[in-house]
Amino acid sequence: MKALVKTFAAAALIAVSTFAMAAEGPGAKATKANVNLSTADFALEHYIAVTTEGESAGVEQLFAADFNQNIQATNAQSNSRSEVVKSLKKQKGEKLNCTVSIDILEESADYMVAKVTLKFENFTKTDLVTLERVGNDWKVSKSINSYI
Repeated sequence: MKALVKTFAAAALIAVSTFAMAAEGPGAKATKANVNLSTADFALEHYIAVTTEGESAGVEQLFAADFNQNIQATNAQSNSRSEVVKSLKKQKGEKLNCTVSIDILEESADYMVAKVTLKFENFTKTDLVTLERVGNDWKVSKSINSYI
């Protein structure tokens, strides 16, 4: 009789666990990473990590709703927020082989303009990045890229 009670108890425990996991739904544990963007410096550091080190956490959180990227080259391009986020997510884990230097060109309580230079073996990419305070967080609102 004790074996029968233990079997029913085990079956009930398994059933309850299964129903609890099913109620959470697929991907329930894959919540969005909450990245600290409380200062312009933190947001700029995260932007560099996302664009050069393949960091994927908080990508959606980093960019302003009206973000726009312009690429100055022989064929000038403009990319929307969704295009850039999608592209950066595909680059998850990919680290660029370059040296990074940062110059803060202008800064106030509500915005920052920084020049991020990525020096590769055969060329240099310059990224003028504009960050703005949006509520309590800082967001990247514009990026202008040129190549030498």
